[in-house]
Amino acid sequence: MRNGDKRKRFIAATAANYFGLDPGVGPAALAAGLHRRPELANFLDDGNEFLLVVQHSGTQLTASNKIEATDSKNNVLVFFKLRPDVITEDNLHSNILVSSMLDSPIYTLYQAVRQVFAPVLLKDERWSKTFDPKLQKLLSELEAGLSTVLRRSDPNYTGTKFSEDDVRAILTPTDEFQVWIECARHGSKWCSKERASHFKDLFEDIAKDYYNLDSLSLFEVVDLVETTKDAVDGVWRQTEHDPYPQPRMHNLLDVIGGSLGRYVQKKLAALNLWEDAFHSVKENLKAGILICEQWVSACEYLTGQLWQHYTLHPWKNEKYYPESLARLGKRLDEVLTVRTLHEKLMFFLPAGEQNSLHLAQVFEPFAGLNPVHCNPYTEPLWKAAVSQYERIIAPAEQKIASKLKKFISEIQDSPQQLLQTFQKYKELIKHPNVSKELLFERETLLARLQDYVKDYQTDFETRCHGVPGDVSGPLSGKNLSEVVNNIVWVRQLELKVDDAIKLAEALLSDLPGFQTFHQSTDSFLEQLKVYEQEQFGDWSRNIQSELLNPKSGLCIQANSPVMELDHSFGTLNILYSDRLVTLLREVRQLSALGFAIPAKIQHVANTAQKFCKQAVILKQVAHFYNSIDQQMIESQKPMMLQSALAFEQIIKHSKSGPGEKAQITWDNPRELEVYIQKLQAAAERLSTENRKLRKWHTNFIEKVISLMNIDLLRQQQRWKGGLQELRTGFAICKFLS
Repeated sequence: MRNGDKRKRFIAATAANYFGLDPGVGPAALAAGLHRRPELANFLDDGNEFLLVVQHSGTQLTASNKIEATDSKNNVLVFFKLRPDVITEDNLHSNILVSSMLDSPIYTLYQAVRQVFAPVLLKDERWSKTFDPKLQKLLSELEAGLSTVLRRSDPNYTGTKFSEDDVRAILTPTDEFQVWIECARHGSKWCSKERASHFKDLFEDIAKDYYNLDSLSLFEVVDLVETTKDAVDGVWRQTEHDPYPQPRMHNLLDVIGGSLGRYVQKKLAALNLWEDAFHSVKENLKAGILICEQWVSACEYLTGQLWQHYTLHPWKNEKYYPESLARLGKRLDEVLTVRTLHEKLMFFLPAGEQNSLHLAQVFEPFAGLNPVHCNPYTEPLWKAAVSQYERIIAPAEQKIASKLKKFISEIQDSPQQLLQTFQKYKELIKHPNVSKELLFERETLLARLQDYVKDYQTDFETRCHGVPGDVSGPLSGKNLSEVVNNIVWVRQLELKVDDAIKLAEALLSDLPGFQTFHQSTDSFLEQLKVYEQEQFGDWSRNIQSELLNPKSGLCIQANSPVMELDHSFGTLNILYSDRLVTLLREVRQLSALGFAIPAKIQHVANTAQKFCKQAVILKQVAHFYNSIDQQMIESQKPMMLQSALAFEQIIKHSKSGPGEKAQITWDNPRELEVYIQKLQAAAERLSTENRKLRKWHTNFIEKVISLMNIDLLRQQQRWKGGLQELRTGFAICKFLS
């Protein structure tokens, strides 16, 4: 090899950089593994040789003129020609294209189409105008087809079939939703169409929003996060089919977090976070922070509490924590703190002082730094910029501290105003320069917080043994059973104590009395936690005791009759007690509060949930049957005898089929559905007939009263007309009956 061959130096240097070899050893040494290879000479000197494949093997670079399918997972760098020419120094950069291949040819082609060529050829106005629509369609189909292949088979050429835990091709939430759409349509060896269709339906509420994520506003995505939490919870805790695999759910939570993070970055990058109006920046930053915090909180709650305690499908190992999204949320919070602090400074200082302190130039340290780019490489730059910013505003903080000191001295006798002031100016007060000047005021705040927590504790200890709603009992909410009400009441107390702790941690952690305060609040929070567990434990024991009592109303069996007719009182009773409805609500609410429902209770609740819809309909029919005689006019009862008897016959003969003796039971959903339809139809006929007859009865009363006011001597014709109308009405009623 000639050391001066520029072509070979280009190939060697490009390959060395790609594979991370030490460029300091010199071009000749880097090319040492290539210069003896005839494949390199063929590629450079033979116009008919279009391909050069370079791989890293040990300490050498090897070359080939074709790509071979192997089991090796080594990366591949491919040089290929645009035209069948000999490579010269003149055409070196115009006739050679370079591409890397990772994982597999299919995966590489898919990513190249998806990330490079489809966006350019389908979305770029310049190229899409000249690109044939048929070819555009084919390119879209190619992308979709490659995506399907990746989801159905191993990306490597090993012949391994796709397993349900294989998520390498799932890079966005839409990819995951598409898996279940395709499986629901075609089925697969690892998933039935019914199961896939069930998951597809559970994801349906959020799938469209994630497909059009960029078109949504930040505030709409805040709502989407909550909807997403409910959707994935429903998927994880469904019991109709085999459970959702944990590796798939772990990956789904991760790609959802990634999509939300990239969305927030894209939306906020469109703003000038340092110069745009503060109100607009604040609202958008708050929405971005909320998106990040809500999803981080959702993942921690679901995988760290709710799912770990869900006995039918527990989350194993450690909870999932979306670290990148949490870092982004923290960075956005820091940006908001900087902007808020600047606004507070501008508010407190008159224009003259602002100019003398150069507050207009405080954001110069952030010039050229995009604050929403949050990664280990940008973090040192960000910290340096923040440090420089704090040095610039230090003189202004000294002036602000004296103004705040005077303001707080005027309101320190009003505890509520004092708390509100510290909360309002928290960003200012927690800065060291201001914090030092307000030492006495912060000590006053700590004393007030101690009094607040002590009051909360006294109130709790006074009320905790009472009945909800009583003067000496826990505060009561709407539509909550006693156990849920008491736990919600305690959770509200916990939030108030947590707020006090957060304020103290932010502003008072350097004070001598802080540790004592923290210990007392921790002790009180532990007391509240114990009360919660006692309430839940008592409820669990009571319910499990009731399950042993056949007369408790909780012992519904799938093969038990759906209803019975009480011949003594003539009433229809649905064998689905109101206690079961209450239990369902309690289980749902306690699960949402993070409690692990015992397996026996969960099983009963699941069974009851299956029949809840039919039970509600049957209870409505039963109420109609038990009260219809009170709705009938006594004189009209014989006229409705046939409809009433037909309705009663359906109830008395609630059999599972013609000629069969067995009653309709809960575990025959199809027969039960048919039976309910018969009942509803018969009830509707009787109800309609009763309404019509009642209406005629009212009309007859009005017409009789009208006849009584007619003068028979002077208005005989009018009397006869009214009488004829009555006779016609009676004839119609006789026809209806």
